[in-house]
Amino acid sequence: MINDEIIGLLISFAVAAVSGLFVVPLMRRLKFGQVERYNGVESHLKKTGTPTMGGWIFLIPMICVTGVYAIIKKDWEFIVLPAVAILFGIVGFIDDMLKIKKKSKDGLRWWQKMAALLVVSGAFAAYMQFFVNKSASFKFMFLGTRYVVSLGWLYIPFVIFMMLAESNAVNLTDGLDGLCGGCCAIVFAFFTVVTLYMFPNPRISIFSAISVGSLAGYMIYNYHPAKIFMGDTGSLALGGVLGAAAIMSNHPFLLFFAGLLFVFEALSVLLQVGFFKLTHGRRIFKMAPLHHHFELCGWKEITVTYVFWAFVAVCCIATYIFARGF
Repeated sequence: MINDEIIGLLISFAVAAVSGLFVVPLMRRLKFGQVERYNGVESHLKKTGTPTMGGWIFLIPMICVTGVYAIIKKDWEFIVLPAVAILFGIVGFIDDMLKIKKKSKDGLRWWQKMAALLVVSGAFAAYMQFFVNKSASFKFMFLGTRYVVSLGWLYIPFVIFMMLAESNAVNLTDGLDGLCGGCCAIVFAFFTVVTLYMFPNPRISIFSAISVGSLAGYMIYNYHPAKIFMGDTGSLALGGVLGAAAIMSNHPFLLFFAGLLFVFEALSVLLQVGFFKLTHGRRIFKMAPLHHHFELCGWKEITVTYVFWAFVAVCCIATYIFARGF
């Protein structure tokens, strides 16, 4: 019932809003401050010292409220998505702690982070294939028609790739006040609607609604000018659980189109690095990820955030229309 989604959204919003009252001063007291890179956007240097690891503000209600639903409904599969968020969040937490300890932007080495995320993604992929989706297939909807894509032995590698790609893409999007949290909230709202009306799945629709409420509560503290940043603790958790939710819905390709902004952000980095190496120093963008390029083109930070939110909303609406049919 839609009442479950609405109640979950409202309660998680309240819990996140209250959690922020404790998390923000706690992180400030512990001096867990953001470290801005010296060669980044100059206007961001003033953010140095702003508390980080604010991902706990939305992870707490995501985990707790979903856990309450699991108990009420006596359905322990409700805890799968919060478990993914916790495990991805732990990897991000370790990364954040190392950055704070070193007082630099360098935390875990790239291979250490990818290895840890690979283990978590592999465990989730194995769970899905052996306990949930034994046919190793996905569905793709276009104009109301469902097409089945059977992956066979490629199922587990595909799930792992999708979760790694999504977590890193969302992580790269976390660079402006309110940008990542707002974009993820819109995509979670999309999955709430999709799993309510297109292919009903209460585990995903309720969790997605809870995530929307949790992120809305977090945005109170992260909206420009931000009082706290989510850190890798939050961004890796959001990316991982978005990928997991799309996979559990059995329509993962919808995430590619609804979350097209995350794809562009990741591609901008890959293209920038690749072109820089091939041309020995030339660049495609003024700076990557993409949101920094627009900042250096003269856009205000808040303008970039609003435009990117609007783009994500348009992508979600268009994806829903073309999947369901006119």
